[in-house]
Amino acid sequence: MPTDINLWPLLGVAVIIAGFVLRFNPMLVVIVTAIVTAFAAHFPVEKILAAIGTGFIKTRNLPLIILLPLSVIGLLERHGLRQHAQRWISSIKSATSGRLLLVYLGARQLTAAVGLTSLGGHPQMVRPLLAPMAEGAAEARYGALTDRIRHKLRAYAAATDNVGLFFGEDIFVAFGAIVLMTTFLREAGIELEPIHVALWGIPTAVCAFVIHGWRLRRLDRWLDRELAGSAPAVDEHATAAAASVKGA
Repeated sequence: MPTDINLWPLLGVAVIIAGFVLRFNPMLVVIVTAIVTAFAAHFPVEKILAAIGTGFIKTRNLPLIILLPLSVIGLLERHGLRQHAQRWISSIKSATSGRLLLVYLGARQLTAAVGLTSLGGHPQMVRPLLAPMAEGAAEARYGALTDRIRHKLRAYAAATDNVGLFFGEDIFVAFGAIVLMTTFLREAGIELEPIHVALWGIPTAVCAFVIHGWRLRRLDRWLDRELAGSAPAVDEHATAAAASVKGA
């Protein structure tokens, strides 16, 4: 290993890991990481402050871009967006939580593959729509859900969005990671077109779809084992009660 390489700035990685493991405030962890990395790289104090100030000025409009969609989503939720989504999916008799998430996985991958990465996401899609619809599909089949089941369905909804985005955007030729890889390889003397990198992302995306689709299929089977036993009893009692009222 060359002796002129300073590895001390890698302490920032340890700070990030420790901060997130201990569940500190993410903003505080990022700021402390930047300061530790800068000091480890022997940056003077004025250069550190200048870098922080420059970053703040460049991203000062970012909170507005984030808060506007969140306020719209919050307003929609206040007027019953989650409840409407649950009722709508409950009206589809063939819908299950796994099938719903599988359809979303395919749509998420396809849209991300053409660069439409903002169509999904946790705050604008998973929390207000996808997770409630997955819960509604399960409630329509099995009745009331426990908190443990609800949290599991929400975790699967978030994971489905992550998998679809992560492996779908690798197919988009103008994706930042593809541009970074081709630029790095070109500097190393290896000529490679971005379209070739994007095309080789297709087999990986297909494998990700198949593997996560299998996990969603297992989710439906797990729900059947956990909850199907109580659903028929509720239906039989309700049918018997309705028949007795009709006979009376």
